[in-house]
Amino acid sequence: MRFQNIAYSVPWNLFLITIGSFILAIGLKSIIIPHGMITGGFSGLGILLLYYSESLTPGLWYLILNIPVFIIGWKFISKRFLYYSLYGTIVLTILIDLVTFKIEITDPWLAALAGGIVVGAGTGIIFRSLGSAGGNNIISILLNQRLGIRIGTYNFGFNFVLFLFSFGTLDTDLILYSMATSYIVSQVIEYCITLFNQRKMIFIISEKSRPIADQIIQNLNRGATFLKGEGAYTGKSKDIILLVANNFQIKRIEEIVFGIDPDAFLITENTFNVLGKGFSQRKVY
Repeated sequence: MRFQNIAYSVPWNLFLITIGSFILAIGLKSIIIPHGMITGGFSGLGILLLYYSESLTPGLWYLILNIPVFIIGWKFISKRFLYYSLYGTIVLTILIDLVTFKIEITDPWLAALAGGIVVGAGTGIIFRSLGSAGGNNIISILLNQRLGIRIGTYNFGFNFVLFLFSFGTLDTDLILYSMATSYIVSQVIEYCITLFNQRKMIFIISEKSRPIADQIIQNLNRGATFLKGEGAYTGKSKDIILLVANNFQIKRIEEIVFGIDPDAFLITENTFNVLGKGFSQRKVY
């Protein structure tokens, strides 16, 4: 509960947005832009609209595109989310202008890799907050909340379509490098978002399920659930143990299980997200 209070506190969320925006600005100004690659999201869309319309500026296009998006965020997400996003937009705009150095990378593929990792990490940290950096981030969070679409997946899909419309207008090699960067960004974003939520789901099938469960509860302070099962061959009823554990607890669970029953079956699966008491709490924007 104490951690949840910190996660919802204003200083913590402003810190995440600020540090994430700083990392994102470094990725854009020091790697992506110096190598001529195309930025994704609404900034890239603003550049593309400039090329097609030959009017206004990328900044004005970005502002115009953000107006309806902020209205949508106000109506369908929350006012708190909008205020944090306004802060993120302002901070990112300022930091992009303040970052003036260039990271010297000669190989364009290494630049695409480095740029994707840095931009993805910065964006992912921002997404760990209760706000965003504005623009396309607002739409991605809305779709994630309403339809369950993964944030990184949506961002990559949006940028992929954006880059397709760029063919014939911009240099083909740069578009391909940018597409590779966009994919790396989407993967790093997903990793940052689920970094502290991923756990291992474990099924234990044993004739000694009760002693095993008791030892897990006593030694690891980890709850477990009995699922009623039946052997397909023997027709004998069994209590199957289901539990969720941290990665560093896997070996200790194995020692408990096979120390009690060497003939037990232990099945471990990766989980994408675990919410509930003892694990991560559901984020409410």
